[in-house]
Amino acid sequence: MQYERLIYPQYDAPLLEAYGGAFESVYVALHPFVGVPDELAWKTTKQYPSDEQILTVGKKCTWAHVASKTGLGTCAKLNQALLTSIGSIGEDLCDDAASGALKTFLESESIWMPGEGRFEPLLQRDILNAFEAAGCGELIFVPEFPGADPVQRLNVLGLRRRGENFPNRGTLAALDESFLLTVDWDSFFTLFYGPRAFVAEVVRRDNLEGFFATPTTEHTWFNYSYGCSAVTIYPDSWVVG
Repeated sequence: MQYERLIYPQYDAPLLEAYGGAFESVYVALHPFVGVPDELAWKTTKQYPSDEQILTVGKKCTWAHVASKTGLGTCAKLNQALLTSIGSIGEDLCDDAASGALKTFLESESIWMPGEGRFEPLLQRDILNAFEAAGCGELIFVPEFPGADPVQRLNVLGLRRRGENFPNRGTLAALDESFLLTVDWDSFFTLFYGPRAFVAEVVRRDNLEGFFATPTTEHTWFNYSYGCSAVTIYPDSWVVG
């Protein structure tokens, strides 16, 4: 199989059209905010926690909670605030007021921003759960630039026991290409492609916050002008029941 083609989808087309339209559905899994003990909060350390600290004592904090507390209201607005805060979108798309509201909130709480452009540590167990639910003892890791770095076959149990390093960014796919998860540079979400029933069950069981992409949803779903219907949903609708 030519796994090298399973890189992150192009930006200027609906997500469901990626990979030749081979997948029935794609779920936009939002990277959770990171709740930490007070001794690891910004107001105490001024330093983002290490992956080891996140994996050991970090707790998932939902976008719905943060959107409510900051008054930003929707996942789209919160994503825009996050992207503005790291300077990854054009000035015409930035929302400095929203970014400021988010910054004020994070500096006053024991909560950190989610990680961007990588497989979020707080989602790694959930990702492995998906492969185990499908009966996969191994998975395929396609790096962000497969022309420069080799595609690898990794052991799921080895990753769970941390005997192998969890990949940072790229695509994790089933050997038979029945489903995959992929994350892109500067993104605060991971795309979960696969059969709708399977994806929905994984999402339900592990309570993954996010939404299923519609036929028009693109990578830049935060931007209302793109006409992506998913951006208008409210927090209570972000998680599949």
